[in-house]
Amino acid sequence: MPKFSGNYGRHPEHLPENPIYQFIAGSSSSIMDTLLLQPLDVITTRLQLQSKTIVGPVHYTGMLDAFKKIFRQEGLTAFWRGLVPVLVIDTPKRSIKFLVFDQSKSYFMFGSSSPCPWTYALAGGMGGIVEALIQTPFEVIKITQQASRKKLPSLQVAKRIIRNEGYGFGGLYKGVSTLVARGFVFNVIYLGLYWTVRDATPETQHPFNDFLRHLAIASLSSLMGCVISLPLDTVKTRIQGPQPVPGKIKYRGTLNTVLIITREEGWTALYKGIVPVSIRMVPGGAILLLGYEFVNKILELKFNH
Repeated sequence: MPKFSGNYGRHPEHLPENPIYQFIAGSSSSIMDTLLLQPLDVITTRLQLQSKTIVGPVHYTGMLDAFKKIFRQEGLTAFWRGLVPVLVIDTPKRSIKFLVFDQSKSYFMFGSSSPCPWTYALAGGMGGIVEALIQTPFEVIKITQQASRKKLPSLQVAKRIIRNEGYGFGGLYKGVSTLVARGFVFNVIYLGLYWTVRDATPETQHPFNDFLRHLAIASLSSLMGCVISLPLDTVKTRIQGPQPVPGKIKYRGTLNTVLIITREEGWTALYKGIVPVSIRMVPGGAILLLGYEFVNKILELKFNH
């Protein structure tokens, strides 16, 4: 079993350079993360979409209440609603994010022979931007599906969005600037903090203890990135999701949406769904990072030696 190692950052010559390995490793960890944690994503989307003006049986008072009502009213399969577009896009986009991250680090060395915190942060931000640009159309489709209590096929949702709203910034690319900002902020912290702290902490001789070290750092990095970028995630969901009044666009643009939410619901509404988001993102972030490193290491050991 390959041992987790911090040598990638301390010794640049050991940085993984094969883009095929990076893509396969990113795909493997992404599929595992999506299948296990999709239900939390559905609950988070429902919580973020509702406002204080919504009353009645679809109003969710919290994570547990949302789980009970979705299960009772829509069945178990509702928790994996929108899974197809997520799997179709999340697998390659996350792979590309890690690929861009690893391949772009050399551009942010700032004359040093070893990566520094800014190397990881800026390379992570670049990966987040590319990921967001790929993700946007599929995110719009997914949020529309998850917001509905009806089972709508992905293709049907896509056709309806294109027919009614088009391909551009009001349709499939609705909220792209907010998603790009969110992707940049999250990954600057998530990837930047993880590799920086991992390189700064001593390795242990026991493989399991070293695994726990990586797990703790990955979980912390994911949590920090999640908390700091959550307002942008909430804004993105409001912009991309169904508007409160059909046919009338209420949430338009990042700053405008922030002002509307804070004025009508208070600034705490920007952190709506923080519990399920954290519960989903912390293990999800750890699975992605550890899975990526693990599979990448296996591929290197198997095919490079």
